[in-house]
Amino acid sequence: MNESNGQRGGYGAAEDIEAPGTAGTMGGTGTADGGETAAAAGRPRRDEDAAGQRVLPLVVRIERATPPERTDALEAAALAVLTLLDAPQAAPGGEWAEAVRAWEDGRIRKVVRRARGAEWRRVLALPGLTVTHGTAEVRVHPPVPLDAWPRDLSRLQVSGTDLSDSAEPAPPEPGEPVLWVNPGLSMSAGKAMAQAGHAAQLAWWACDEAARHAWRERGLAVAVRTAAPGAWEALAGSGLPVVRDAGFTEIEPGSRTVVADVPWLRRGEPYPAGARPSGRS
Repeated sequence: MNESNGQRGGYGAAEDIEAPGTAGTMGGTGTADGGETAAAAGRPRRDEDAAGQRVLPLVVRIERATPPERTDALEAAALAVLTLLDAPQAAPGGEWAEAVRAWEDGRIRKVVRRARGAEWRRVLALPGLTVTHGTAEVRVHPPVPLDAWPRDLSRLQVSGTDLSDSAEPAPPEPGEPVLWVNPGLSMSAGKAMAQAGHAAQLAWWACDEAARHAWRERGLAVAVRTAAPGAWEALAGSGLPVVRDAGFTEIEPGSRTVVADVPWLRRGEPYPAGARPSGRS
C-alpha cells in the first residue's frame, strides 16, 4: 500500500529513532517516531492514532531528462529539514510554530513525494521552503495532518522512481557532519531521504545554541555517505544519534538505518535526550 492520505506504505514513511542519552553522556536510547520524543522532553505522549497527528512533507523534483544524483537528493532532504527547524516561521510566534510543535510532540513522521513540470510549479505555490543542493531540489512544507494533505501534495507519486549516483561521492569535508547510512540495507531514494532527514533532526536537537550557531554559520552543511561495512557497528554503538526504523515500509522493524556523526557530539559535549530548540520544550 502506498503512503497516501494517511495510509501506511510506499516510500519515505515513518521511522522509530534512537535518541541521544541523558545530559553529559553519549549513551541511552528513546524512540522518537514512536512518540517518545514528547515523553523525553517531559510532555505527555500522544497516541499514535490520535486525531491531529501530523507529518512533514518533503517533495523532490525529478524531471524525466534530468533526475538528481542520489547523494545530492539525500543531502538536500537533510538540509531541508534543518532549514525548516531553523526557520523564523517555525520559531515561537511564527506562522508554522503551532504545526511544528504539534508534529514534534508526536511522531516526527516524514513522507517524501516526487514532482516534475506542472506538479512542481504547483508545489512551489504552497507554503514551504525550497533547498537547492548540487543537482537536487527539495521543497519542505510545514507539517500537515496525516489524514488531510493539501490536494496538490496528496496527488503526487510516492513510489516508482529511484535515483543513482553517476560517480562515487567525494569524501566529506573535514569537520563536516556526516550522516552514515547502514551499508547492509537496501533503501529506495525516498526512504533514504526520510531517514537522512530524521538523522539531521536528531543531530539538531542534540546541539546547544552555540553549536547550532556554528552550524548555521557553515550553511547547515551536512554530508550523507554509506558507511564502510567494517565501520558500521562501531558507529551504531558509539552513542551518536541513531535512526531506528519502525518497519512500515521496505525494511525490517528495528533496523538501524543512519548514524548522525557530528564532530561536536563526538567531543562529548553534553546534550539531553529528546532536546528541543529553545522555546519548544
